[in-house]
Amino acid sequence: MPTNISEAYDVLVIGAGIAGCSIAYALKEQGQRVLLVDRSSVPASGGSGAAGAFVSPRIGKGGSLQTVTNEAFAYAQAFYREHAPEHFTPGGVVRIPKSSDDAERFVLYEPHNYPVYERWNSEDLAAREIVDIRGGFYFPEAGDCDAPAVCRTLAEGIDFIQLDVRKLTHTGDAWRIEGADRTLEAARVVLATGYQNDLADMRYMGIRGLWGSRGDYRTSTTLPVSLHKRLSVSSSRNGIVKIGATHVKHSHPCMVCDGQPLAGLFAEASDLVDTSDFVLKETFCGMRSTSRDHFPVVGEVIDVPWILQEYPAVTRGATVPLRHLPSLYILNGLGGRGFVFAPLMARWLADRIVSGREIPRQVHPDRLFWKWVRTLR
Repeated sequence: MPTNISEAYDVLVIGAGIAGCSIAYALKEQGQRVLLVDRSSVPASGGSGAAGAFVSPRIGKGGSLQTVTNEAFAYAQAFYREHAPEHFTPGGVVRIPKSSDDAERFVLYEPHNYPVYERWNSEDLAAREIVDIRGGFYFPEAGDCDAPAVCRTLAEGIDFIQLDVRKLTHTGDAWRIEGADRTLEAARVVLATGYQNDLADMRYMGIRGLWGSRGDYRTSTTLPVSLHKRLSVSSSRNGIVKIGATHVKHSHPCMVCDGQPLAGLFAEASDLVDTSDFVLKETFCGMRSTSRDHFPVVGEVIDVPWILQEYPAVTRGATVPLRHLPSLYILNGLGGRGFVFAPLMARWLADRIVSGREIPRQVHPDRLFWKWVRTLR
């Protein structure tokens, strides 16, 4: 493989979680020659591989975030059925109120629901051995993925190398990607590095880590649908049920969990289904990434140092033209809904890179710059 990969590839993608594998796949589908780079030797070795990978709509009182999420859900469930059917388990997800107050809010949520749903009462749930007196919304198109298998499937046929990228610099006509024992060059780069996003000055995006835990349990219980309350419980398949949640906003999640990341989740799951014969098979933990406003971050990266140097008045409220780093893109901030957002966000970014199509403002990182830069005053 040549050091100057711009001669052999059109785009280099850094990060092989669900974001990186999705954009690599979308670019390949549009005829691009792609190299996928990750510090691990296999895709989905971090937070994506530990995800429960539930694919379901967002409920709430409407608004832009719900609209974008549900558009992404519609795209994702159809995408997985077509491109990774053996690793996507449909069967539906039941969204259950977190409390009595939340149950009252479900009446307000209903007019804004994803259009394909049913209202289930406590009898409907009991018929499926789910314990809840309030009922909930059933979304039949929802399901969950085998997270590592989906990432591996998307990365099939794409060149992949292991490289722990330490530094990224622009040389004038290409990006220099420096690892511990190897240096590459590429004309175009996509950053899909999750919560570790220090290869450029991206402070304005406010991306931070969000710790998630998941346990896979052996059981003889037959659970025909997945559930989501404060946590998610998968339907049973091959004698396995997944229990998980993205739930810890702390820089030292292991201290918060006190060595028992599943204790609280299992207790809550036991209030929903009979877990008396559940036996823990395996535990997974990992860090997701979320943005300042919880929307994904998809698009070009602003040249922050240049703007601050050339237009210091920007911190005092001046409106100045934005300049972006040449041919550097980001796909990040997918939060606990990485497997919902990734396919559509990847298509939008691939369309931008290949055809120059505009990315919706709600997810473009430019939206986050102005509020942040005023804080520097």
